[in-house]
Amino acid sequence: MIMDFLTKLTRSYLIDRDSHFVFRSAGEIQFPKMDSIDLYIHIPFCRNMCPYCPYNKIRYTKKYVAPYLDAMLSEIEQYHSRLGTIEISSIYIGGGTPTSLIDELGIILERINDRFEVAGDICIETNPADINSEIVRKLEQFGIDRVSLGVQSFDDKYLKLIGRNYHSGIVNSAISQLRSKFKSTNLDLMFALPGQTTNEVLTDLQKALDARADQVTLYPLFSFPYSSAGKYLKLKKVKFPNLFRRREMYRAIHDFCQNKGYQRVSVWGFKRGDVPSFSSVTRDLYIGLGAGAGSHIPGAFSFNTFSVKAYIKTSLNKKLPIALRMGLTDSISRYYWLYWRFYDTYIPKKQFQDLFKDDRKIHRLLWAATKLGLCKETEDQIFLTESGSFWIHLIQNYYILNYINKVWTVAMEQPWPKEIKI
Repeated sequence: MIMDFLTKLTRSYLIDRDSHFVFRSAGEIQFPKMDSIDLYIHIPFCRNMCPYCPYNKIRYTKKYVAPYLDAMLSEIEQYHSRLGTIEISSIYIGGGTPTSLIDELGIILERINDRFEVAGDICIETNPADINSEIVRKLEQFGIDRVSLGVQSFDDKYLKLIGRNYHSGIVNSAISQLRSKFKSTNLDLMFALPGQTTNEVLTDLQKALDARADQVTLYPLFSFPYSSAGKYLKLKKVKFPNLFRRREMYRAIHDFCQNKGYQRVSVWGFKRGDVPSFSSVTRDLYIGLGAGAGSHIPGAFSFNTFSVKAYIKTSLNKKLPIALRMGLTDSISRYYWLYWRFYDTYIPKKQFQDLFKDDRKIHRLLWAATKLGLCKETEDQIFLTESGSFWIHLIQNYYILNYINKVWTVAMEQPWPKEIKI
């Protein structure tokens, strides 16, 4: 209740109107002229349905694979007919487990390369159970540049708790097969698991660093009411660490990584040396392909239908499978940009001044954040302190995940919702 009140208060202060925050039935979307865009590819298939995972997914079923591939190829053609041969600045492939459709991915990427000018990196996420020499060879063949491996934990006790279908013994083998094959290899780890201690988190972290991970990204266990994890935790009355415990864990993670020479690249992520950073969320403008994929184009945010069956049927009928759309005002777009720069923990001053030079409200907020020790300034940038990173981490937990929960809860039940207020 308190956070809902603060959400409305913040919106009222920054935006003035709450009515902007509504997804409605999309209808026909008009695309502005664009010279370049990023792409997101969503592969919803999983052989292991992890109960904590909130993302749009279905159990791997062979009968859907070929139709899903055909539907995605049709969706690519439809975007090509609307946008022309524009530049693709980067490609991110997520899921689900994208490598569960490894051969189909090769066909999808080949079609994208045929229809557009792919100029940037191609990033993919996967998990240790999916990695073998043949998979790695194909990822290299497809031009994949950066890989994120969902390790989650090196402790079998916690792997079992969160429903992973492998033991910790295969993790190092998977890491060794990926190491040095790509520009960057990121390891995802989880913390704040039920019963987990700070020392256990740091033990996992040390093992990731010992494996020479280019980057480590640590997330707390998220729980959504519609997910099986959310239902389980509610039924079993398992509580996450309280605020003070979570604060202790975050500070320990932050200090540990920095003391080991890893540079902070987001509120969650730390990388070593000059390797490129890995991020799944900080692209400004992008088009999403696949069931449940989101798109952010100038002036609008949208989601494809979450239903795999509806996605296949609609796309094969040569219609874009966009189910929901929310218009974005210029001010909301600016705040969207700023939110993700806070996620990066670094805000370029020149871009900030260009976007917010007349926005006295946001300047007041930054002044207050500086006085509270949440951020500092250099000549070129504004950056979050460790304390600021922690509080942004909590804000992200509530605001973004609360919005995701509201949309996902309806969209997973209704292929074509009429309206969702967030």
